[in-house]
Amino acid sequence: MFRMNLESILKHFLPGFICLVTMVFLLAGCSRQEQEADEGPVTITIWHDKEEEVAAVLQDALNQLAPDIIVKLERKDGLTDSLKMVGNDPNAAPDMYFFAHDKIGVYAEMGILAPITEFLEQDVLDGCMPMTLEAASYKGEVYQLPLYFETLLFMYNRRYMKDEEVPSTTEELYTYMQENTRGGHYGFVEQHSTAYYAAGWLHAFDGYILKEDGEPGLGDEAVLRALEYHKKFVELMPVEGEYATVNTLFREGKAHSTIGGPWLVAAVREAGIDLGIASMPVVEETGKPISPYSGVQGVHVLRVAAEKKHDAVKKVLEALADDSVGISMARASGCAPARISCYDDPQVAEDDMVMAMYETAQNAEPMPNMPEMDVMWTVAEKLLVDVNMSGKDVRSSAEDAQEQSLKLIQQMR
Repeated sequence: MFRMNLESILKHFLPGFICLVTMVFLLAGCSRQEQEADEGPVTITIWHDKEEEVAAVLQDALNQLAPDIIVKLERKDGLTDSLKMVGNDPNAAPDMYFFAHDKIGVYAEMGILAPITEFLEQDVLDGCMPMTLEAASYKGEVYQLPLYFETLLFMYNRRYMKDEEVPSTTEELYTYMQENTRGGHYGFVEQHSTAYYAAGWLHAFDGYILKEDGEPGLGDEAVLRALEYHKKFVELMPVEGEYATVNTLFREGKAHSTIGGPWLVAAVREAGIDLGIASMPVVEETGKPISPYSGVQGVHVLRVAAEKKHDAVKKVLEALADDSVGISMARASGCAPARISCYDDPQVAEDDMVMAMYETAQNAEPMPNMPEMDVMWTVAEKLLVDVNMSGKDVRSSAEDAQEQSLKLIQQMR
């Protein structure tokens, strides 16, 4: 009797119970759009360390998402250290950050980043220059939406070096240095013992500070050849090849040419220098131009925001991927856009600095974004100082640097 009643009860109520459970799961799995809409306007916080002109372009573009999405750009000093501290804290971390690509590996290993491909279709990313996507990738995942990039530039003072005198090869540059380095003037100066600047010479010989597999390359024969070749140029430059000395000489008209970043251009022009910008000289021995590092600036998504604000983040990224953003940044601050189609804009195409970076980028190497690079900067610069400033033997110095690199990387891992 009891069994019959139980069966009757189950038969009567079970379908309704199953329906109720199904509804609960459907409600729990409702779209993120509905969740975010229920909460009203979604606020997206983006940390950055950029100049006002660039931040203003981004803010103007993202203001178009209001009132549904409110984007707050917050300038953050010490951004990289702050992310290491709070990147996994949903109460303290930003939703996104705008920064160079070179720390991607560190943050990816920490587990605080979400791949950009969780939000954007591949065809959107395909519109970016291949070099920028290479920079944005780590272990097969793309973690950055590239917006613009920077490379070093060959700059010259037209008062001394005429357009027709700009060297097309490093041997022509060396001849010019020999003929014009005298009386307190230098034919060419650069930060010869700073790894970021010297890397372009190494790359021209197929050498690397850090290889793609995360192994140091300071002991490679290609690096030794580059260092030996570069020494004769260094001998015709000031021994103090640091930032202040090199840039002061060029701004004051005491150096006819230099290799410097786009950040130097405004100060040089303000100093009254008739500035010329040209392609990097080609190393005749290898047939490759001096190929500096490139730094790719873009937007990254924090994992803590990827699920909670997925659809809002997607719309922010889609807005920033529009050509108008890259074009506006180029016009406002001389940034070289990451999107190829931006260079069809007449004003962008007429900017000699932007186009020089675009041309240099065809051979530039993205700065390694692997965590191992953090220890390589110091070791590489010690090697450069030993060879260029202390006159130590190239081979033994490089072998010591390679050994030290391996030891430090092993400790880090």
